[in-house]
Amino acid sequence: MVKPILQLYPVVAAKDEREREALRPLGRNVDRFNDALLGMNDLVRAADELGFWGVSSIEHHFHSEGYEVGPAPGLLAAHWAAITENVRVGELGYTMSAQNPIRVAEETAVIDHLTQGRCFVGFSRGYQARWTNVLGQHLGARATLSPNGTTEEARELMGAERLAALVADDKANRAVFEEQVDLVIDAWTQESIAHDGTIWQIPFPYDDGVEWEMSEVTARLGAPGEIGPNGNVQRISVTPAPYTDPHPPVFVASNASQETVEYCARRGFIPTYFSPIAKAAKFARAYVDAAHAAGHDAVLGERQALVRWIQVAETTEEARAAALAHDAEVFKNLYAPLLPKGGVGYDERDPVQSVIDSGLWVIGSVEEVRTQLIDQFTQLPAEHLVLITHYAQQPKEDVIRQMELFMEHIKPSLDELTDAATATV
Repeated sequence: MVKPILQLYPVVAAKDEREREALRPLGRNVDRFNDALLGMNDLVRAADELGFWGVSSIEHHFHSEGYEVGPAPGLLAAHWAAITENVRVGELGYTMSAQNPIRVAEETAVIDHLTQGRCFVGFSRGYQARWTNVLGQHLGARATLSPNGTTEEARELMGAERLAALVADDKANRAVFEEQVDLVIDAWTQESIAHDGTIWQIPFPYDDGVEWEMSEVTARLGAPGEIGPNGNVQRISVTPAPYTDPHPPVFVASNASQETVEYCARRGFIPTYFSPIAKAAKFARAYVDAAHAAGHDAVLGERQALVRWIQVAETTEEARAAALAHDAEVFKNLYAPLLPKGGVGYDERDPVQSVIDSGLWVIGSVEEVRTQLIDQFTQLPAEHLVLITHYAQQPKEDVIRQMELFMEHIKPSLDELTDAATATV
């Protein structure tokens, strides 16, 4: 059965761009952000009652325009855990090129305990320069979308110098990301850790260790090996361990890089495809091949997640009207400028068609959206389906209605495809 995840992008609502401009910076508007934040509670409860597998949010900072005001996904997950009973809570995800990995390991382990295992964790590499470059500066990371994900035409337009700079930034970002994620996994799974890496020394200083007034106590009561022969701290024990053994499921955002997908396959992580279906299906096959090469069992779709923005309604006209009212502005001003060049574009003459042409949306009547998703799941019977709507730009009543339509009329058909794929193992 497909496992749907409701991904909440907290968009501070405005009736149009003129109002957004008049109230600038809308991302700091106290009343409207509070309305969006508290309204998400109703969406999360609805996901719990309808049988969604998970609910999640994003990490994005400095969104003065109000499009993705998501600075604290861990706080949201902890709060949502308290108001739900069955749905899993998580983040898609922590941007590890701009995070402290020990704090991420601690925070998510606590959430895992609060939920008694009803938790998942997502990681991303960071593609928005405005905040990734600021918060990741001490780690030497800059925002990146893999140059490999752009078209040949776009690469030519960049020029050799710009392309070389992007390749260098991508390489540096990936190195930071992988070291950071390694530390989270080690902190979750090992009683104590020591690390002498490019970014982190643990303990610090690494060679001499940390002078510690409680060394005799720690040597008797702490983790074995924490205190070295010189009486200094030589390892650290990150507490608590996760409730889930060995750790919660790990999702990793992927848009443009097959290298990220293959990394996930080797590590047993769940790649989360923010990509049109042709690219996602290609990546999914690469994931299976890389998993097999690493000695892991895998079939197409297993431990993989497909991301889709959704507008489903009783009629085609209603769905397209909703896309125009609630998606087109965000697409025009956020996604089109930021996503890989050559991959998306915006045409003022037909905004909804621009959204559709991105390959990231499913839009239409129940029958039309079911047909679109069946076609995509025939190519990639993903274990997880991440559904995004632009709440609170879209009223929560509309979002809940879409969730109901999906669960009642669309999910059963996708279940048949994922069950059939699993049965071939």
